[in-house]
Amino acid sequence: MKIRLPLEKRRKLVSWLFLLPATLLIAGMSFYPMIKAFLLSFTKGFGKTSEFVGTYNYQRLFQDSLFKTALGNTFIYLIIQVPLMLILALILASLLNNPKIKCKGLFRTMIFLPCATSLVSYSIIFRSMFALDGFANSVLMNLNVINKPINWIGEIWPARIIIILAITWRWTGYNMIFYLSGLQNIDPQIYESAKIDGASASQQFRKITIPLLKPIILLTAIMSTNGTLQLFDETKNLTNGGPANMTISISQYIYKLSFEYSPQFGYAATISFIVFLLVAVLSFLQMKVGDKRD
Repeated sequence: MKIRLPLEKRRKLVSWLFLLPATLLIAGMSFYPMIKAFLLSFTKGFGKTSEFVGTYNYQRLFQDSLFKTALGNTFIYLIIQVPLMLILALILASLLNNPKIKCKGLFRTMIFLPCATSLVSYSIIFRSMFALDGFANSVLMNLNVINKPINWIGEIWPARIIIILAITWRWTGYNMIFYLSGLQNIDPQIYESAKIDGASASQQFRKITIPLLKPIILLTAIMSTNGTLQLFDETKNLTNGGPANMTISISQYIYKLSFEYSPQFGYAATISFIVFLLVAVLSFLQMKVGDKRD
């Protein structure tokens, strides 16, 4: 005997059948590795020599000076680079949204292009620009700003500055596109009304542009924070964590623990979970602070 389901139930069943492949893929490709990594963080050794060590790896974090250095470096990049990049992206988007500016498409493309550049290629260019006999030192010496070449890659703070510059150069255009799309959705009549009421350009920016772009600013802040906490390519390709591991990021330290030093997959998984928790906590705080709906 055939069982006939009500129409509403059949629609729900069909909807779940369509969702099932994507759900299985996400569960298999994302959640299963996360659970395996979490279990791995309680082990030591690898392969047949792997053994359960409880919270030993988590306790080890407090005595690991290189982990503290990597964590500190990552927060330095995060605190300096993310606000700098987002403010710059917002200013550029506001300028390029002005209808009086000509060749806007060309400028927008030029600013966005670094985002499409190969990571290795632009790292090599930055390394050559900031070499002892590179472009940056030549310009500064010709302008009599410095007397002798700066060892940008070989000293701690210059190397960190190069990494911050490189990330900002690459990702500012990417964030600018988000702000530009948000600005183009703001009704121009709001600005015209503000002008009639005597609002200056800075007042319009603070009272109209910033509040209306708040959801996009929140989105880009969360994405940028997430990306910076997982920073790997720039520190690996520009400085390789040097000098003396003083520019190493957390992700590069995880890579070294897994593939450069004697393999310590359990400890690397432990640090990965610390990054996961940092991303979750910072994203939650940003959403709580930024998403205050009127």
